[in-house]
Amino acid sequence: MPDKTTFRLKFWGTRGSIPCPGPDTIKYGGNTTCFEVTCGSRRIIIDAGTGIRALGQKIMLEEGNLLDADIFLTHTHMDHIQGLPFFAPLYNPKNNIRLHAGHLKPPCDLQSLIDTFLMKAPIFPVPSSLIKQACTFDDYKCGQIFELEEGVVVRTGKLNHPNGACGYRIEFAGKAIAICTDTEHFEDDIDQNVVSLSQDADVMVYDSAYTQENYPKFKGWGHSTWQEAVKVAETANVKQTFLFHHDPSHDDTKMDAIAKEVAKIRSGVRPAVEGEEIEI
Repeated sequence: MPDKTTFRLKFWGTRGSIPCPGPDTIKYGGNTTCFEVTCGSRRIIIDAGTGIRALGQKIMLEEGNLLDADIFLTHTHMDHIQGLPFFAPLYNPKNNIRLHAGHLKPPCDLQSLIDTFLMKAPIFPVPSSLIKQACTFDDYKCGQIFELEEGVVVRTGKLNHPNGACGYRIEFAGKAIAICTDTEHFEDDIDQNVVSLSQDADVMVYDSAYTQENYPKFKGWGHSTWQEAVKVAETANVKQTFLFHHDPSHDDTKMDAIAKEVAKIRSGVRPAVEGEEIEI
């Protein structure tokens, strides 16, 4: 068990849009978005892409499939929720898992989205009723601040993404992690919501699906570039930055090239690697 001062981030999925496992993505990973944040004895999970399945397997095999945790979703596009039905702890009625989403607009809410789309025939054969003893569903308003036990504070902020998305700032033991994915930068100004979430953060995770050269082809798709990540890191005085939401077309060779380029511009900025643990 972690001690009461442990503050750790682990990447269980680093890829965006669609899983892309295979020999060309082994180094940086092929699973879609999932983060595990450890704050003392508390566990916070952000997003439930395909990476969450492996986290669930670990909890099932090493922790008796027992879980008390908060799952905060940045948004509910498929690459961020498609692993949820395969997360083993959801099916243990002894567990206490609180699911949060702050981007949905009435009449849509998180529970009905899972009931009527994600876990409903003919899309998925297992009914959502099987997870409801372990889960509660919270539709919050983006901008809300959560004050959890053990002095954990989770701040939320609006991101620039189609259908809406929320970024997170997790504060614990005098340090901070900022997670800003999925978001598209503004070409004429820096996004102040992103700066606010990441100001003086020890770690920032930033959506860097594109490069500055290919971004114009994807303008309006809701994603940013590694060059913008550097700009945000400099503006917000971020100590360590992880490029995230790797495009499916960016294999390990391409990601290595990006890592090499960004290292020339700002130290402490590099691509996120699936399976890596970061001590804050």
